[in-house]
Amino acid sequence: MTERFRVTPRSLIIGLIGAAVVCFIVCWAELVVTTIQIAICQFAPAAIGLLLLVVLVNVGLKRIWRRIALKPHEIIVIYVMVLVAALTTSRGLLERWLPALVAVNYYATPANHWENTFFPNIPQWAVPWDIQGGAQAPIVVSFYEGLKPGAPIPWQPWLGPIGWWLIVVVAMLLSCAFMASIIRRQWIDNEKLSFPLVNLPVEMAKDESDGRSFFANKMMWIGFALPTIVFALNGLHGIYPSLPRIPTEYPLNPVFGGMGRPWRDLGFTTAYCSMAAVGFSYFLPAEVLFSLWSFYVLLRLENILFSAFGAAPEAMPLYPTTLWNGYQVMGAYLVLMVYFVKAALPHLRHVWAVTAGRVPDDGHGREFIPYRYAVIGLGIALAVSIYWFTKLGMSPWMAVIEVVIYVFVVIVVMARSVGEAGMLMTETSFRPVDLVKLFTRAGNLGPSTLTALSLADAVFTRDLRGNLMSTFLDGLKMSDLVKLDRRHLFGAIAAALIVALLVGGALHLIIPYQRGAMTLYSYVYRGNSLLGFQHFQPVMDAPDKYDPRLPVFFGSGVIVAVFLSIMRARYAWWPLAPLGFALSGSWSMIVFWFPIFIAWLLKWGIVRYGGMKTYMNLKPLFLGLILGEFSQAVLWATIAGIWRTPAPSFPWP
Repeated sequence: MTERFRVTPRSLIIGLIGAAVVCFIVCWAELVVTTIQIAICQFAPAAIGLLLLVVLVNVGLKRIWRRIALKPHEIIVIYVMVLVAALTTSRGLLERWLPALVAVNYYATPANHWENTFFPNIPQWAVPWDIQGGAQAPIVVSFYEGLKPGAPIPWQPWLGPIGWWLIVVVAMLLSCAFMASIIRRQWIDNEKLSFPLVNLPVEMAKDESDGRSFFANKMMWIGFALPTIVFALNGLHGIYPSLPRIPTEYPLNPVFGGMGRPWRDLGFTTAYCSMAAVGFSYFLPAEVLFSLWSFYVLLRLENILFSAFGAAPEAMPLYPTTLWNGYQVMGAYLVLMVYFVKAALPHLRHVWAVTAGRVPDDGHGREFIPYRYAVIGLGIALAVSIYWFTKLGMSPWMAVIEVVIYVFVVIVVMARSVGEAGMLMTETSFRPVDLVKLFTRAGNLGPSTLTALSLADAVFTRDLRGNLMSTFLDGLKMSDLVKLDRRHLFGAIAAALIVALLVGGALHLIIPYQRGAMTLYSYVYRGNSLLGFQHFQPVMDAPDKYDPRLPVFFGSGVIVAVFLSIMRARYAWWPLAPLGFALSGSWSMIVFWFPIFIAWLLKWGIVRYGGMKTYMNLKPLFLGLILGEFSQAVLWATIAGIWRTPAPSFPWP
């Protein structure tokens, strides 16, 4: 076995400092500046900005005193730690978690009567405000409206709820780590997924001893210059409006809306022009690219067809897609999970045999977490999570569904979308409770379960941008490429998570109490944290009706996904992948369908007329597109934060 490097003390120290710094950057940019969401992508611009700083400093060190310069594996350790902290501080956890504990109190009014509907079903230990004290408790009002000058931040009431929630938070985080360790060999070694998000960090971290320098490549700098020019011009336009602006998004609904019905009912459709997304997509297989954009277009045609036959557009609850597509996607997810398990059966049998002690652990590359610990730990984490949700108020069977669907279906398919399809954002189109509605009315779940779901879905199962299982797998793939010992990476990631929870958690209380959450990013404090309560409140007020169409929509999704899976397995020429169908209605595809289409078109033309040699020679150009756009995001977030100037909008909302 090839000798692997260990995590060095200096890389760990720099990584911890970087993790703390990125917590400040993310909180300020996303909550205060608001126009640049700098860590909602699986490939977070905030992490790339700090990686670029580390690499440039390291290039200088190599010229001054090469012996003390960081090695590639050390740079990757630093990057993974910073990335984990950035995602956790952002939409991966903290932006969803802490606001969810107070929003229901602040926005309870006599009109929505949440005080009578939800408050009696919320355990006192789960929230920092007094359940018996009524709506708009002082600790919540000061969170949303800001403390009076000189008033101290009320840390004490938050400590208990945060401590209780940390039990399930840690269980969920560990579940992601255990799942990544169990599935790594199958996806990376056996199926050899492309993991396109690792290309740029590894290229930046590589040593120059082989005579090649990433930063000396002219094609890379051409790619870097294109988004730099666009966003520099757009940023200056915000400061000096007389300068021209280059649009980076083109709404198509006004075009089709003017054509009347059924064209007006195609659904929200905008061409977001992200050069970074084009760069990532360039490294994907052509059939995956074709599947992604073509299924997005087919969904729009399906909406038009439904409208033509008289069906009024109906939204999937809490998601930006139609009801029929949401349930079709749900069926596709379950089929995909069966497909993944079937493909991985030999590997999973080996994992179980090692866990049961029937065969020795061959120590193949030293897994992230040894199989026995991963399997047993996963069982314990799932049991803890299920029990915790029952204490929050869910019925036992609903708690089982919530945890099992979230961990084994949603997170896994989302991780696959990153590893195979290079999705920059991981977002689905349904929640576990939507699966239950195939069989019964939501009202039958009862007030306690619906209240618990309103909290749990806001914190965990909805808006999954920042899926740490994907990040763990990307980190493991990068570890192989720079010969880093995977097992040592676990400790570095755990340390980064601790920093993110401490520093990021503190900032997520300090900033709202000092500035008032009402002045901060509206989606975090007045959006996601309220959606579940707004959705279930009518259900709790009056009995809802069972919708017999849902099994039909679900069944059609199952049939299509099975057909696609069979065709993909039997015929190499078949161009459509079931993953494209599963992602068709997600926010990720709404944002990235157009860059994916452009990348597919470019790749097709380059390979057809220039051959594979030209394709390989142009790789630095597309890496430059990624680095340029994300560097501009960090630059303008910094400028806007320091000088309070407007920041340009970036095409990945």
